[in-house]
Amino acid sequence: MSAESTTYLELSQEGAGAHKFYEVSVDGLAVTVRYGRIGAGGQTQTSTFASAAKARSAAAKKIGEKVRKGYAPAVPGQRAPRTVSRRQVTSTPSTARAVAPVLWRFRTGSSAFGIHVDDERCWVGNQAGDVYTLDHEGGVLARFTLPDGVKCLVADDFWIYAGCDDGKVYDLSSKLPFAAYDIAADVDIFWLDIHEGVLNVSDRAGRLTVIDHEDEHQWARGGRGEHAWMVRADDRAVYHGHHRGVTAYAPDGGGELWHTPTRGGVLFGWQEDDAVYAGTAHRVVQRLAKDSGAIEATYACDSAVYACATSPGGRFVFAGDASSSVYCFDRDGTRLWKLGTGGGSALSMQYRDGRLYLVTTDGSLVCVDASETAVSAAQQGTVPPARDVKLAAALPTYAPATGSAAVATLPRAPAGAIVVECVQDGGRLRVHVVSGGYDASWNVQFPRAIREPGVRYVVDALHPAAGGFYRVRGDIRRLL
Repeated sequence: MSAESTTYLELSQEGAGAHKFYEVSVDGLAVTVRYGRIGAGGQTQTSTFASAAKARSAAAKKIGEKVRKGYAPAVPGQRAPRTVSRRQVTSTPSTARAVAPVLWRFRTGSSAFGIHVDDERCWVGNQAGDVYTLDHEGGVLARFTLPDGVKCLVADDFWIYAGCDDGKVYDLSSKLPFAAYDIAADVDIFWLDIHEGVLNVSDRAGRLTVIDHEDEHQWARGGRGEHAWMVRADDRAVYHGHHRGVTAYAPDGGGELWHTPTRGGVLFGWQEDDAVYAGTAHRVVQRLAKDSGAIEATYACDSAVYACATSPGGRFVFAGDASSSVYCFDRDGTRLWKLGTGGGSALSMQYRDGRLYLVTTDGSLVCVDASETAVSAAQQGTVPPARDVKLAAALPTYAPATGSAAVATLPRAPAGAIVVECVQDGGRLRVHVVSGGYDASWNVQFPRAIREPGVRYVVDALHPAAGGFYRVRGDIRRLL
């Protein structure tokens, strides 16, 4: 059934200002709101009211609020979408005399930036919006198809998130991915990090935006420089890398803690417990002390550094440059080896259990044997044949849930299940725990796209977070 009425509004400002739409449709008792970046599909929320009159009144209120904020009637499709920045990189052949001992290579089909490796699997996300999971031997396990290109993959404990060009951050921790955060349409995302449910976003303009577990804006700063390709966070600070160096801010937005100019603009960042590592356009990785910002060591490469990582505790430091080479240094900065990747420049990397995992400009996830024995043999010209990983014929594929209909429905809660409920709280929809043994005053971090007032849901597990809220682990199902 088509909607009885639809109002479409846009707010578009010059330069780097807002460029977003807001659409309200009324269909009988239902009011559907769709919003997001102009030119994108946007996010949709539907609410049901007791009467058609109340539905029309609620829609008129929503429209009035947006008009007062500067939105104006428009025609969908007439205004072009704002360009989304993609990292412009060049990659030349390696000057290294030997090639790295690649164990296996998985070609994703599009340039890839996102990587995460944990105890169970490897994750890779590309600019086509595909996220693949593989085991450590290269077996492809599953595929997530997201609506737009993947900027980066980040982990917060055992939750995995993908930041995408559509301005959303998707939780991939269960089979059905959900949009966990919706970043403002005027923020051109470059990189992000999540710590204890708090999202930190760095962007093209050099700004730093911080959003809490309820997807609500906390604070933002203009930053000291543009093109902020680095953001890392821990309990004591948010570390923001840009074309003028690295700046540390208090996690609560209380102010700048320190600023350190780096040798060249920052193109990538990594962190350990006591230090952050900045890969720069001037061919170095620099290690900065977290407590003071002092530069403790410099690791010299032969080309601009696109990615860096460390082994646990920073014993070894790895770097990938614009010339398709990968490096290893000891903690103090002595170069131990330089080898060619055999397939493009590394745009992100991670070391784990004697292996170095890279995602490259040709869209590959590459697993390198970084053991001393394998590297020594490679330097002498002996490398194992790299195995090309193939997709399984029947690969499990998952797409994001876009509304309550995407969630399975149960007639009753199974024995021992955890039940949560969506409630109105000060004009906002919150989710609280109903089951015993939990603090009912705490909010539950829960996908906005499926929240409906008064509806109860079953979740597999809840975990307390330091900020005084619960995080969902596993599948979500709606109760009748």
